Amino acid sequence: MCAVRSVGMSERALDLDEFSDLIERPHGGVRREAEERRARTGLPERALGRLDELGEWLSAAQGQVPVRPLAHPRMVVFAGDHGVAGLDVSSRPAGSAAALVRETLDGDSPAAVLARRFDVPVRIVDMSLDCELDELPAEVTRHRVRRSSGRLDIEDALTLDEAEEAFRAGMAVADEEADAGTDLVVLGDLSVGGTTAAGTLIAALCGTDASVVTGRGGGGIDDLAWMRKCAAIRDGLRRARPVLGDQLQLLATIGGADLTAATGFLLQSAVRRTPVILDGVVSAACALVGQRVAFRAPDWWLAGQASAEPAQAKALDRLAVDPVLEQGVSVGGGTGALLALPLVRAAAALAAELPVTPEEGDKPDSEGVDAYEAT
Repeated sequence: MCAVRSVGMSERALDLDEFSDLIERPHGGVRREAEERRARTGLPERALGRLDELGEWLSAAQGQVPVRPLAHPRMVVFAGDHGVAGLDVSSRPAGSAAALVRETLDGDSPAAVLARRFDVPVRIVDMSLDCELDELPAEVTRHRVRRSSGRLDIEDALTLDEAEEAFRAGMAVADEEADAGTDLVVLGDLSVGGTTAAGTLIAALCGTDASVVTGRGGGGIDDLAWMRKCAAIRDGLRRARPVLGDQLQLLATIGGADLTAATGFLLQSAVRRTPVILDGVVSAACALVGQRVAFRAPDWWLAGQASAEPAQAKALDRLAVDPVLEQGVSVGGGTGALLALPLVRAAAALAAELPVTPEEGDKPDSEGVDAYEAT
């Protein structure tokens, strides 16, 4: 399938149903070729554990056997503030997500340290930070929809027009990354109140109670803050249930601009055949919404690690996705997803470079044995 640009939707109302037709699964035939190639290495079955599965997933996403090494990974982080943080549901004060963004831009956050160590460029996309535009670089703020999202427990996080604008912004970022040659995206988020929005989305889509999905967030809130967070999710759930059949309206009601943009990004990345590593509970919530929109889309996403957030476990179970790592990292910003990147790179290297027993009629490896490009 040829690459599909989001401009095809720009001249008319956004129709999320189109994604079901636009998104195809990674190439199944190529995955079988990768499995067969792995069987010819002579290594016992399961000797490399999950590395075999990761290499085959990446090979199918690329449409090529042997898999290409990852040459241009990129971390994309969607940032925003949430009005619900004003209820003191977070360890950080409401409206302070811009400080997290500056920390990452300065290279001082855990995600920034790992990205620098792993040689991964970082792109931060401000969707709804509660700060003046001139406080951050223009390339960070150019997609901003509004200052902070509304308080999801008593009002819509966004208007429907704002939700569409944010969704399209996420699609545009996905197109820009695909056009730039990004071959894998590490998806992150930076927000204050974002885990409350994510928990509400996951509870709504999984049909569960607020207490089941309410976690402690990245800062480890105390019991009183947890109770306030649980009450906010409960009230948000009441507002979400009537719009469960309309995913864009659902995001407008309880999601916020950053989560809406990340959902658009995930879906358009699947259209453009760009594999994505998910981070924590926020990206898991966006992936769950994306699954509702296009059931084949999750085949393009990999869960980097399991955090301590119970809502993430619910979402990944519903997505039928097993995390690569279980480190309990909840700091956000893409940290957990970045931790999985070396394993994906290792899987690609092993799948590409382990010698195989030639089949009858094969050319020598030096002449390109097993190279297969999907049409």
